Amino acid sequence: MNQNLAFADYAVFIIYFIVVSVYGYTVYRKRKQDEQDAKAYFLAEGNLTWWAIGASLIASNISAEQFIGMSGEGFFLGIAVAAYEWIAAIALIIVAVWFIPVYLKNKIYTMPQFLKTRYNESTALIMAVFWLFLYVFVNLTSILYLGAVAINGLAGGEYLHVIMIGLAVFALFISLGGMKVVAYTDVIQVAVLIIGGLVTSYIALTTVGQYFGVGENAIAGFKVLMKEAPEHFKMIIPKPTATSSQLDIDKYLTFPGLMSYLAGIWIINLNYWGCNQYITQRALGADLQTARTGILFAGMLKLLMPVIVMLPGIAAYVLYQNGHLPQLVGGKDGAYSAVLTFLPTGLKGLSVAALTAAIVASLAGKVNSISTIYTLDIHKKYIQKEAGEKQQVNIGRIAVFAAMLLAVLFTWNDILGIGGVGGFTYIQKYTGFISPGVFAMFVLGMFWKRTTGAAAIVGVILGFVLSVLFNEYAPMLFGNETLLYTAYPNGKGAFEIPFHICMGLSFLFTTLVMVAMSFAGPKINPKAFEIDAEMFKVKPQTTVLIVITLLIIVALYVKFW
Repeated sequence: MNQNLAFADYAVFIIYFIVVSVYGYTVYRKRKQDEQDAKAYFLAEGNLTWWAIGASLIASNISAEQFIGMSGEGFFLGIAVAAYEWIAAIALIIVAVWFIPVYLKNKIYTMPQFLKTRYNESTALIMAVFWLFLYVFVNLTSILYLGAVAINGLAGGEYLHVIMIGLAVFALFISLGGMKVVAYTDVIQVAVLIIGGLVTSYIALTTVGQYFGVGENAIAGFKVLMKEAPEHFKMIIPKPTATSSQLDIDKYLTFPGLMSYLAGIWIINLNYWGCNQYITQRALGADLQTARTGILFAGMLKLLMPVIVMLPGIAAYVLYQNGHLPQLVGGKDGAYSAVLTFLPTGLKGLSVAALTAAIVASLAGKVNSISTIYTLDIHKKYIQKEAGEKQQVNIGRIAVFAAMLLAVLFTWNDILGIGGVGGFTYIQKYTGFISPGVFAMFVLGMFWKRTTGAAAIVGVILGFVLSVLFNEYAPMLFGNETLLYTAYPNGKGAFEIPFHICMGLSFLFTTLVMVAMSFAGPKINPKAFEIDAEMFKVKPQTTVLIVITLLIIVALYVKFW
């Protein structure tokens, strides 16, 4: 096992860097000549193809969160974590058929604009600030931290801060060119990350087969995983009993069995894919059919993701349990980089390039969303109302720099404690503090005309308060016998409710309060969106894509239930 990168690995990585940089600069030069307005910079309005939309969605989504965080959860939980990806494919179908038509017909460019158009300016401003904090202090920081930890593990464990700065600078280089540069460089990024990810999974499986004497055969290696770690191939985590170990309790807290499918995992996915700046900025770069096809293309690619990001984690678990892996750098989040050390020279460079592609694409997409929300929904409306097109672009670039700088500063010594709970769980849990209220506000605003602006404001604040209440103060509300005990590294412990269940409870009570307030309000809401059945009709080829995706998901669940 070689833990060092050879010259050939550096050569492969440098080629990747040059190709992405040159292509991005070429797109930027063309965009600069043909499109001078701010909306072209922020949204690439009217210019994205279906394959660019789908690839960009996946490239921005499959970041260090998935490569490192989900691989770490594969090491810890097993295949149950694949539910995030497979349910995401269904969520993308729902978004493509029902959400996107509403956005496109009402010419929605940003999520705060949706809230202003449907409710009022107060709701839009509150959520703009919420999203900026979430994107900077949860998303950007975790992506940067996890990516730097992974690459640092391959580089010998001594270059964390140098790698962190390098990733930030590379992402800045891409994102300063605007949405069109981000989207089209994402096409290269997603190709690299899928090819590199599949290569890594293949090598991981053949390595397992080699160590267990069944030959360098990926299928044989997969069978070894199922034999050596059968508990890692169960989609449903059983609820702990009085005799369960602390490890079983911690697994259930992370993914509480069937309860996840009744609440949390749907809220996470529908809110992320349907009420997220990522989606609107890419899908609004096309007409309805192109946007739908691109989103469904992304949904089909999501079915591949567990193979790329989860299997290496399970392989690392089996190798680690049998003494074939050294101590993991960074705990379970070090599983993916540990597997990379088994790759031969050259392929290791390709996998590092794939990992870097995932990190950089996600960072670039996220800071572009941050700059869009800040520039169009805060700065232009409340600070510099007379800002022209060029000024808005410059303000957006300053916002990109500021957001990335804040992310680097807060990630420098893991101020936010990302490494303590695992990167993937960190993102899901703390995003989940605002997801229930936001999702309730969006779904009611889209499809129920009676929903009022007052109900929306109360809903988003109440959703956050209830999430904090259920997550942090559960022992004061319930008897300990209804909760689960978890131990922490400092020797202390606490009773808590699995965060998926917290999200479900928060969403339920928030929705009930919003419905009650709306019924108490006026019967006719002049700000309600006009929707009709024609908006939601799908073409035959779209139906075929949906059916194929659903059949694959059903087959996977039948196999691993």
